[in-house]
Amino acid sequence: MSKIGKKPVDIKEGGTVSMEGAAVKVTGPKGTLTFKIPQGISVKVLDGRVELSEKNPQADSSRALLGLTRSIISNMITGVSLGFEKRLELSGVGYRAQVSGEDLMLSLGFSHPVKVSPDEGIKFLVSDNSIIISGIDKALVGNTAAKIRAIRPPEPYKGKGIKYKGEIIRRKAGKAAKAVGTAK
Repeated sequence: MSKIGKKPVDIKEGGTVSMEGAAVKVTGPKGTLTFKIPQGISVKVLDGRVELSEKNPQADSSRALLGLTRSIISNMITGVSLGFEKRLELSGVGYRAQVSGEDLMLSLGFSHPVKVSPDEGIKFLVSDNSIIISGIDKALVGNTAAKIRAIRPPEPYKGKGIKYKGEIIRRKAGKAAKAVGTAK
């Protein structure tokens, strides 16, 4: 049995977890999320805890799905009670971001501004040179942040581009510095 999968998930205050057929529905102050349970996994909601188990412990696929399902349900409970956010930083001369309505408008040195429309449940906030992406679905928040970063990833020579907050960009020496270092 999976080490992660056999740990029960505690339901936070203000949140409710219910089974609807082969799906788990998690409701909290920030919203509602549902997840379809894989076939080899059984889920029980007991006095403030969610317990998962394998229907057939001999099957290899159910062992892997047990830990995955437990992590997804745990993230759903955290998402509907606290929410998730990712922070991106802009670095570069003239690189700007602004929110217009629901959309995010980016000026990243292209000949045109780039418009990013949020998926349902995602909100953008811009302050100084950082973009904050928030929502209740952890996977959706992470995918949206990755898509925005992919528009202009940081380059290794000057470090210009969009990067995650706290991400360290490995810098390279340019041609001039390389030529000076090899000459004798």
